[in-house]
Amino acid sequence: MDLLRFSTCGSVDDGKSTLIGRLLYDSKSIFEDQLAAVEVASQRRGHVEVDLALLTDGLKAEREQGITIDVAYRYFATPRRKFIIADTPGHIQYTRNMVTGASTAQLAILLVDARQGVIEQTRRHAFIANLLRIQHVVLAVNKMDLVDWSEEKYNEIVADFRTFASRLDNIVEVTAIPMAARHGDNVVDKSAHMPWYQGPTLLYHLENVYIGAADNHVDARFPVQWVIRPQSDQWHDFRGYAGRVAGGVFKPGDEVQVLPSGFSTKVKTIHSYESELTEAFAPLSVTLTLEDDIDISRGDMLVKKNNPPRSGQDLEAMICWFSSEKKLIPRGKYILRHTTREVQAFVSEVKYKVNINTLHKVEDDREFTMNDIGRISIRTSAPLFFDDYRRNRITGSFILIEPQTNETVAAGMIQ
Repeated sequence: MDLLRFSTCGSVDDGKSTLIGRLLYDSKSIFEDQLAAVEVASQRRGHVEVDLALLTDGLKAEREQGITIDVAYRYFATPRRKFIIADTPGHIQYTRNMVTGASTAQLAILLVDARQGVIEQTRRHAFIANLLRIQHVVLAVNKMDLVDWSEEKYNEIVADFRTFASRLDNIVEVTAIPMAARHGDNVVDKSAHMPWYQGPTLLYHLENVYIGAADNHVDARFPVQWVIRPQSDQWHDFRGYAGRVAGGVFKPGDEVQVLPSGFSTKVKTIHSYESELTEAFAPLSVTLTLEDDIDISRGDMLVKKNNPPRSGQDLEAMICWFSSEKKLIPRGKYILRHTTREVQAFVSEVKYKVNINTLHKVEDDREFTMNDIGRISIRTSAPLFFDDYRRNRITGSFILIEPQTNETVAAGMIQ
């Protein structure tokens, strides 16, 4: 079975955690003891019904306030597909957490409260999903029971969102589903309260949405994470290069080039943790052996000789600023971590910030504070080997680290 990674996003109290809890419950993906623990916790808090949001809200502060603060990951499977869910927070001050949780997602479920319609956080999260190159969005119009299952209200919200989404350049599919997550309407089972809706339920859509086009199997990229040299008689002469395939396909006999040295060789064998493989592709973690002994270390990259990545010391990138204490300043110096490579870098220019509501560029305010998103230019102390984020999310992304505190202050997407 293939794997679908998806995230939930939206404003506060739109029902993200409740939706995931209902999805897990109705798809029979939780154990009896988990359900029993949630029932006890719900009774202790005085809830009339079982609060399924407690399945994902694990922090004490989350349960007390009824909000999501940190990203919660949940795993489940159906006979058709495996899933990894990232339940991300809705508060504006936790935008950085939403960016982190959605960075590996192939699909985003964007919840909207049917009473509120499309609001600022809806647009903010849609913009971030677009920035992170999430091509599939489910517009989950939740709490339809509180608007008397109104088709007119639903159509109004969908039209409003599609008008905004038409200004974004990456989202290629928007699937709108009216639902009441608290009661399970259109989550796993069809709702009897909305006979006017003839589309799929949420689970059916998740099981059948096509996500293969999101993977890059053209540009072969293998950042070296570790050199394996066993000190044993059985593997006396073994020298392998371990890492995770970031793109493309590698096979024994393929001619590859080592960056930054530029030496060429061929792939000899490909090893997984249990056997040899005939090919390796993203996102497999494997060990490659080469026909020639070349000085290769962590931070180097193996690529196909006829299809190298871009290289250089000057980058243009969109960033989301994470730090609540530090501000981004022009000429600021940071540590830049890209794949398995780490270099020193400084901000050569701050281009603009983005107004999430209007999508306009703000050029007169160039001081980034927590959760700000915008475009900057960076110069690194050594060349990097990268692709545009649009083409490869792994080799096109990086993080910035404050050297004094070792705090991750920003995530960047190379343009």
